[in-house]
Amino acid sequence: MASSSDLSPPAGHTPGHPESDSAHAETSQTHATPETPDGSQRRGRVRMRRAAVPAVPAAAITAGLAILTAQGALGVQFAISGMPFTVTATELKGTGFAQFGGLDNMAEGSPNAGDTGGQVLVVTSVIKDATLTKLCQSVDLGGTNLVIRAGGGAQKVRANDLVTDSTELSGNAAFTDIEIGNDASELNKAGPLGRGPKGVFSQQSDTVRIANLRQTNYATTAGVFKLPGLKLRFSESGC
Repeated sequence: MASSSDLSPPAGHTPGHPESDSAHAETSQTHATPETPDGSQRRGRVRMRRAAVPAVPAAAITAGLAILTAQGALGVQFAISGMPFTVTATELKGTGFAQFGGLDNMAEGSPNAGDTGGQVLVVTSVIKDATLTKLCQSVDLGGTNLVIRAGGGAQKVRANDLVTDSTELSGNAAFTDIEIGNDASELNKAGPLGRGPKGVFSQQSDTVRIANLRQTNYATTAGVFKLPGLKLRFSESGC
């Protein structure tokens, strides 16, 4: 279940300034299209300005992630395989919960990188103390699944300082004393591991309970991970 990127701009062009992009587009359009009675030149300039607007937020997001990655602020501290795995549990209970964005990295030249550049944008969830009922974890190996089950009896799976990097998470959740919109660097309910990089959106709560938990994860770490009744096998189907 848990939690680091160059082109030279053309002359006279200033990266990151939509006004410069718009002005450059207007100048090009003016030289290429003479004024006509029906105002086609003006409409052309409007279309160019509209096209430039959506590019600004995407560029800002990419630049922000690049800065955080360069600072080593995002993602787990090991190279992920790039193979997602599924985790389910009939119930998860935890005390000291925190959640914020992260960026995981595959080993250089990984065959699983595809067109991602070897990076996966994830949601990092941190729980100081967690228990899970009927834990199932599976990974698709291509033609077969490696399945791990634990905590199906009287004893539950227990974990301390549990950190999961997920791309999907679903279930019926309940929180106590939740705070939403914190700066990730100011989080304090899940301990030191529950603090993220400055300027990143986050949330935290005193407790968390998720029934019918289902996650798609890329990494999990824990200080202590106890799995009573552990069973590992290959299966045609996953969790």
